Amino acid sequence: MKIHKGDTILVTSGKDKGKKGKVTKVFPEINKIVVEGLGLVKKHVRPKKQGEKGQVVAIAKSFNASKVKIICPKCGQSVRIGYKIAEGMKYRICKKCKQEIE
Repeated sequence: MKIHKGDTILVTSGKDKGKKGKVTKVFPEINKIVVEGLGLVKKHVRPKKQGEKGQVVAIAKSFNASKVKIICPKCGQSVRIGYKIAEGMKYRICKKCKQEIE
């Protein structure tokens, strides 16, 4: 999976299209990610104790990694990611500026 935890991304489709955020969790086996402050859904929570009221909370839901593009830290544009193999190591690179992304 080309997207890693801590990457800054731009959402390209869906209800949050055009918004930027930071990846907090990655699920490579199902190709999904969780982004801080994006993909929020409302969940009704029952009261835990007697006398306490129930509430509605917003939680971040995972969405497909194909709906986002990484924002390159070097050139600042939303880009596709490629790979470069050098000295037995595999590096992610920006397709526009050809710089290595950590």
